[in-house]
Amino acid sequence: MSIVFGDYAAIIMAIFIMISTFGCNHGLIMAGPRVYYAMAKDGLFFKKVGEINKNGVPGFAIIIQGIWSVLLCLSGTYGNLLDYVIFAVLIFFTLTILAIFLLRVNRPDLPRPYKTFGYPVIPAIYILTTFAIMVILLIYKPNYTFPGLVIVLLGIPVFYFWRKYNKNPEKNEEVTG
Repeated sequence: MSIVFGDYAAIIMAIFIMISTFGCNHGLIMAGPRVYYAMAKDGLFFKKVGEINKNGVPGFAIIIQGIWSVLLCLSGTYGNLLDYVIFAVLIFFTLTILAIFLLRVNRPDLPRPYKTFGYPVIPAIYILTTFAIMVILLIYKPNYTFPGLVIVLLGIPVFYFWRKYNKNPEKNEEVTG
């Protein structure tokens, strides 16, 4: 930006990046603990995380996420953390969009109050694009993407272990069946 538009443009761009980052963090801070809360309610995470405090929020889950965030921040640079995370995020975004196709085939009777814009073309383009980005990341940044992939794959045996040793078997049936 500074080469093309001067030093002030670079400062303005940096400010826009900061605002965008704060907005993204706000969304993650609000959503993340609620995922842990829902997992705990389904018997797939520690019970304490599934409790709501006097303010009506999963306070303990927010604290756990804050501690985890601090540990991640101390573990490396922002760029490294982003490289680790982006591959895993793309996997789940791609699977989410793929679910649109699967649900339309497997559960055509479900009510759909929201219609997917541009279906099936735009969701298919999204899946192809994210898949291409994941392949590129595996080729050009294997030191970051493969560990991220391993962490995601480790979640599969952890899920089955947790479900097997959970003391609330009827919740396990709800989750899987």
